[in-house]
Amino acid sequence: MNGIKTVSDGIYWIGGSDKRLERFENIFPIPEGVSYNSYFIDDEKTAVFDTADISVSDQYLENLKDCLDGKKLDYLVVLHMEPDHCSLISTVVALFPEVTVVGGAKTFTIMEQFFPEAAGFNRLEVKEGDTLSTGKHNFRFVAAPMVHWPEVLMAFDDATGSLLTADAFGTFGALDGGIFADEYDFEKDFLDSARRYYANIVGKYGMQVQAVLKKAAGLEIKALLPLHGPVWRKDISWFIDKYQKWSTYEPETEDTVVVYGSLYGHTASAAQALASLLREKTNSNIKVYDVSGVDVSYLIGEVWRCKKIVLMCPTYNNGIYPPMENFLSDMAALGVNSRTFALAQNGTWAPATVKLMTEKLQSLKNVTILEQSLTIKSALHKSDFESLEVFAKAIAEA
Repeated sequence: MNGIKTVSDGIYWIGGSDKRLERFENIFPIPEGVSYNSYFIDDEKTAVFDTADISVSDQYLENLKDCLDGKKLDYLVVLHMEPDHCSLISTVVALFPEVTVVGGAKTFTIMEQFFPEAAGFNRLEVKEGDTLSTGKHNFRFVAAPMVHWPEVLMAFDDATGSLLTADAFGTFGALDGGIFADEYDFEKDFLDSARRYYANIVGKYGMQVQAVLKKAAGLEIKALLPLHGPVWRKDISWFIDKYQKWSTYEPETEDTVVVYGSLYGHTASAAQALASLLREKTNSNIKVYDVSGVDVSYLIGEVWRCKKIVLMCPTYNNGIYPPMENFLSDMAALGVNSRTFALAQNGTWAPATVKLMTEKLQSLKNVTILEQSLTIKSALHKSDFESLEVFAKAIAEA
């Protein structure tokens, strides 16, 4: 089925969406699906920017052939060599053997690791500041190393003001007929997925994202063309501001998230009691998550959104409840910082997780760990309500 969409004058979306893939990178659940975006340039010379995942190969190749309509393909530009975008490089070159493959030096190094035959491709090596002209369109290359692979390039089209952004400004979520963000209620349909995508895929590289945002500030951007999710042609500054916040680890909201681990439901009950008190004291949105039942990628997304994180869990084998320990490790791996943490523990005979979680959190930069903690012995009782009240007050006032 033909799935070609016009992005702007001479630029066409020829990607596809996958609603069957269960986990992105075989890690992150994506019940909302995912899109793989590729862009065709119809000009004096033809070009395609990136290919797509093997899962949408039939639609992708049909779209590419329909766009060419018998013409030759002059350029295949590779901005990002991750397999969900480069899987069809050899297929495209086999179909159009005269094509010139365009990429950076690191691009071709990685390309030969995936496709040894790439050593024989017609090549044009480019770097930041170099340009590629197809006629009316003149693409300037912008280096974006470690956003989120080392070889990443972006390309800015002087003719249309379109910035092809590789994996930056992307999001989980299949596209349902429309390719533009303004065709959806983005805050409702995509924002949580965009935040979860950023935090888990790109989040560790905030400094590198900041460097790219500074470069982008010098461009008259009229459209953002990412490799996943909708294309931006309106309210671009709104989405760039989200990246500004996310990449500087500034909390997106003043909200509090409560994440608990519970073996038999007692810590879960305490977490709900705390959430009720926090709502009363702050009159703000409180979200409560079971660390065992919610994939850690969603929890990481909430850490990027919220200013305050409450961690509550039992002692397990004299250590931290394993799912909570995994969550703490993920936060460390992704460089979480600039958050306020409040800690609570449960233990029947030797509660120890406040001390152990504190030691883990102290490795994070610029975090505040509230001195006031909460200890429960086996279950929350009426006699604990005063301590719970004090704990909730400390969180609300933090």
